[in-house]
Amino acid sequence: MELLKQMCESHAPPGYEDEMIKLMKREFERVGASVQLDKLGNVIAKKGEGRPIVMITAHMDEVGFVVKHIDKDGFIWFIPIGGLYDPTIYNERVVLHGKEKVYGVIGSKPPHIMEEEELKKLPKWKSMFIDVGASGKKEVEKLGIRVGTPITFDREFKRLNENVVTGKAMDDRVGCRVLVDVMERVKDFKGTLYAVATVQEEVGLKGARVSAYRIKPDVAFVIDVGFAKSPGSEEKEIDTELGKGPIITYVEARGAGLISDPYLTKWLTEVAKKERVPYQVDVTTGGMTDGAVIAITGEGIPCVSIGVPCRYIHSPVEVVDIRDVRNTSKLLVKAIERGVPEVFPV
Repeated sequence: MELLKQMCESHAPPGYEDEMIKLMKREFERVGASVQLDKLGNVIAKKGEGRPIVMITAHMDEVGFVVKHIDKDGFIWFIPIGGLYDPTIYNERVVLHGKEKVYGVIGSKPPHIMEEEELKKLPKWKSMFIDVGASGKKEVEKLGIRVGTPITFDREFKRLNENVVTGKAMDDRVGCRVLVDVMERVKDFKGTLYAVATVQEEVGLKGARVSAYRIKPDVAFVIDVGFAKSPGSEEKEIDTELGKGPIITYVEARGAGLISDPYLTKWLTEVAKKERVPYQVDVTTGGMTDGAVIAITGEGIPCVSIGVPCRYIHSPVEVVDIRDVRNTSKLLVKAIERGVPEVFPV
């Protein structure tokens, strides 16, 4: 739990993942893996030698913002980086990563002076700004804040009950936690196991493309978050839940994302049944993972997407069940130790 807390409270917007890079390097080395960083910033951990070559991945970056403009009064205008829903960022606390960490709040026009028609509309990010308490542009610049300064949510990791926790960046720090756990627990595997903590997933799956090209694995497992139902979502849209186990996703984004390899997927579900690991299955109409680019790297890589159920994805209050994180780790450890089969059709 403490390591997941450290991960979620680290700040790693796309392209500025340094805090998570250092943390993942430290943790991979702690569990006895050899570690390398590539030129883009992916953290690549390795154990074993020979074939098969198995790659498991999760991304380090989180949705955030970047400074677009600082006005004469010291208010900071920004653009979102990654898929943020405008109402979820309204009046949130943020951290601006200048020379030091600078804390601010996202403000907007007060409702007291809005026209009736304005009050009926959902807030848009273009009407929002960040207030760091400065009295002018020069004061902001003295804080080391410039156009291009990255920004993240300012949220603490909190336990809601014995099993359920909330915080920012559960997407995909839960996956990063699984990577460390799997690298620590896999003992009996004849082959090479790579765990890759990728960068820039939220802005085009960029790190995964680079790492898959470098490693050329025989198979890949992508760990990310998956949808968990909550009020407002119909069962026909989302029927996967917190506490019911990892989600094996057959199809992402109506096929625009990863279509998980059917042979590898069938084998993985059989492992889950034999090892009595609870699991769920899903197909999604939106959202995709690093698997979308890994699968089409080189001559093609059989790949499966595994999601930790999560509520309120891409918000500062994402919610997960720790039991799902543990069962995701358990499923991968059992699958890898059983030995990855040939997954190509005969």
